[in-house]
Amino acid sequence: MKKESVLSKIFLFFIPLTLILIFTLFPFYWTLITSIKTPKEIFQLTYWPHSVSFSNYIKLFTQSDYLICLRNSFLVAACTTLVTLCTTLLAAYAFSRYRFKGKKAFLTIFLMINMFPSVLLLVPLFAIMRNLHILYTPGALILAYSTFTIPFSVWMLTGFLNDLPSALEEAAMVDGCNRPKAFVRIILPIAVPGIVATGVYIFINAWNEYTYAVMFTNNTSRTIPVFLKLLVGEFNIDWGLLTAGGIITILPICIMFMFVQKSLIQGLTAGAVKG
Repeated sequence: MKKESVLSKIFLFFIPLTLILIFTLFPFYWTLITSIKTPKEIFQLTYWPHSVSFSNYIKLFTQSDYLICLRNSFLVAACTTLVTLCTTLLAAYAFSRYRFKGKKAFLTIFLMINMFPSVLLLVPLFAIMRNLHILYTPGALILAYSTFTIPFSVWMLTGFLNDLPSALEEAAMVDGCNRPKAFVRIILPIAVPGIVATGVYIFINAWNEYTYAVMFTNNTSRTIPVFLKLLVGEFNIDWGLLTAGGIITILPICIMFMFVQKSLIQGLTAGAVKG
C-alpha cells in the first residue's frame, strides 16, 4: 500500500506539478538567457549562452529613456495604489457596516463595471483629461487607472471587512471611541492582510497597463509598457534590449511579493473557510 501511495503521488502530483512549472517558468528563463546573449547568438537555438554579456543592460540604462520610464511607472503605480486604497477603504467600510437603500444595487454596478472592456472608456476619458488640462501627465494615468481599480477593489475589501466581527468596534465604542477612532485603531490594523492583497492587485494593474498608457502619455510621461512596445519596429526588433527591459521590469514585482507574501496569502484566503 505504501509503495502504491508513493507511486500515485509521483504520477498524480509531482509529475504534473513539474510539467506545469516548466511550462510556466520556461518563457521567463528564455527571456533571461536572451537578455545576456551577444547579438550574434540571440538567433541561435542555445539553452545557455556560450559567452555571457551584459551589454544589453548597459545599453538599456545608458542609451535609452528606460530609467525615465521606470520612474514614471513607479510614480503612477504608487499614486494609483494610494488613491485607490484611500477611496476604497472608506467605501468598503460603508458597504460593510451600514445599511442603506440601494446597497446591493451599488455593489452590483461596481461588479458590472469590470465586465466592460476598458477600451470603451478611452474616448470619454481622453476628452475629460483634455478639458482638465492634465493630458500627457502622470495625473491622467492615475485618474484613468482609478476608474477600473476602485470598483473591483471595493468588492475585495468589502468581502474582507464583512468577515471582521462588528463586536470589535462596538467594544471600542463602549470604551469611549467614536466610530472613526474605532475604524483607525481597531479595524485598520486587523485589515492589513486584505489591504495588502488589494494593494498588490492595484499596483500590478497600474504597472502593467498599456492601452491607457499609450493614449495618455508622451515622450516625457511614457511608462515602461509603452517603452517596451516601441522597441518592436516594423522591420526590426531589438530582442536584446527588449528582453533586458522585460527582466528589469518584473524585478520590482518579484521583490514586492517577497516582502508581502505572508500578508498577501492571508488577505486572499480570508473568509474562504468559515466555521
